[in-house]
Amino acid sequence: MQQKIDKQAISGMQDGMKEMQDALATASQPAGSQPDPGAPQQNPGNQTQAPDASAMEVPEVTVTDAVPLNDDDSTGAGLAIAGLPLTIGGIIGGVLTSMLVHSRRMRAVAVVAYGAIGGLALTLVLQTWFGILQGNFGLNVLAAGLAVAATAALINGFVSLIGPGGIAIGAVLTMFIGNPIASLQAPKEFLAGAWGDIGQFLVPGASGTLLRNLSYFPDAPMAMQWWALIGWFALGIALILVGHLKAHSK
Repeated sequence: MQQKIDKQAISGMQDGMKEMQDALATASQPAGSQPDPGAPQQNPGNQTQAPDASAMEVPEVTVTDAVPLNDDDSTGAGLAIAGLPLTIGGIIGGVLTSMLVHSRRMRAVAVVAYGAIGGLALTLVLQTWFGILQGNFGLNVLAAGLAVAATAALINGFVSLIGPGGIAIGAVLTMFIGNPIASLQAPKEFLAGAWGDIGQFLVPGASGTLLRNLSYFPDAPMAMQWWALIGWFALGIALILVGHLKAHSK
């Protein structure tokens, strides 16, 4: 908005200066000489006046932050990319637990343990070390751990059903589909159509919005984000159990 105002003000001043130059050029012509046909015609009864000083004052747009960003993340870039380590951490956890734990039933236990450890580690780094996350430390640990566990559980669920190829399905769903429409870099309203709203129901979008609200808008409604993460985690555990029952029914 400020850039647009500045551009209009500069354009107006340039037009005013051109009119003054044309008027001075016309006034400086000798009496009886023929005016330049290409020069604009001036009204002899009008006198050229310098622009009023108040007319040259450019309005300034005042920006007031609803909630000021933390000094350690003054641009908000750290919070915008905080969803990336959550997604990558969940994928790594899903791959490791699915490849190292052969018992499908124990994979569910491994996913819960990995989520608890991963959530604590990521929160320690993002909040205590870098100062990106704010607010209640315990709630941030729970949100980060649930996000990591949901992705890891989903990958394990697909692996339990269809084998190692399930890793690719889980990774594509979270990294290549969920992350671009998670609205971590810009508000969800900036995305085309309903993609912004759809992204909020996937793990990256729900976890990113949840951590942002916990850090800067603790009074905002967050039930949808909590339930979205719980739903994906429950779906992953259910798929693991289905794969377990399927393997033992043969």
